[in-house]
Amino acid sequence: MKVGYQEKVQEEVQEKYVVWHIEGGLGKNIAATSLLSTIKNKYPDRKFIMVASYPEIFLNFPEIDRVYPVGHSPYFYQDYIEDKDTVVLKHEGYFQSGHINKQQHLIQSWCELFNLEYTNQQPVLLPNMIQKQFMFNWTREKPVMVLHTNGGAIQDNNSYSWTRDMPPALAMHIIEKYSQDYHILQICKNQNQVYPGVEAITQPLTNFELVSILAVSQKRVLIDSSLQHAAAAMKLPSTVLWVGTSPKVFGYDLHNNIKSNPPKHKPKLLTSYLFDYDFVGDPVQCPYDDVFEMFDFKKVTDAIDRI
Repeated sequence: MKVGYQEKVQEEVQEKYVVWHIEGGLGKNIAATSLLSTIKNKYPDRKFIMVASYPEIFLNFPEIDRVYPVGHSPYFYQDYIEDKDTVVLKHEGYFQSGHINKQQHLIQSWCELFNLEYTNQQPVLLPNMIQKQFMFNWTREKPVMVLHTNGGAIQDNNSYSWTRDMPPALAMHIIEKYSQDYHILQICKNQNQVYPGVEAITQPLTNFELVSILAVSQKRVLIDSSLQHAAAAMKLPSTVLWVGTSPKVFGYDLHNNIKSNPPKHKPKLLTSYLFDYDFVGDPVQCPYDDVFEMFDFKKVTDAIDRI
């Protein structure tokens, strides 16, 4: 009887957990913040454990009890899995039919996987006191325009991904039109092309140093990368250019989303499996003859002027 009583007491005080494991880029991690409150409301009696590829994004949320970087989770199994009452959310939204068929937003795909109600949740960023001060590093004499020309993973052999990056000719057109009135901060990586008439931000930054650039900007011209997710989280309407990816899947209605024109030629997708275009911009897949076929430059600048 005594052993049974001890076991019952241990069972009653056993802590419960919900673990969300998310991998991928910074933008995907920012998008995931949209569901933190939803998950916590579904599991209010469980401690919320995040395992994330960009843990800094999640550290300031009151819903989260502990954050681990992907690949750096010592004793995790013994602490949260072995003989524990734990719900594990490690499903990949990218492989939902609705996502593959470009029928719904990534956030909605996560909701379906986790049996959550989708209510058009939006991402949120919670910088702490010091992180809020990063924005003062980016104030300039003229109004600031953020031009995010290149993003995503670093490519060894090709610094321009035609499926996601801003076409160089279009970037130069924007710079020529707005450089007299705006101090243009170009966001790119070291191996990317830096344009005349801009201040290039190529140095490594923390996540909140990067997104703080948006806080001082009057205009934002972005691509499907981390900053368009961050701008949505910060409620900063932006002009966002889309080529090989879809605003229906990754975008936000807050933004002025400019989709590239349909190509004249049928794409050559020999190596494509579940998705049409590779994020890294395989040159063989490009169906366009020139950048003017891809985008109407006036349509883009008209959109910039409206925001």
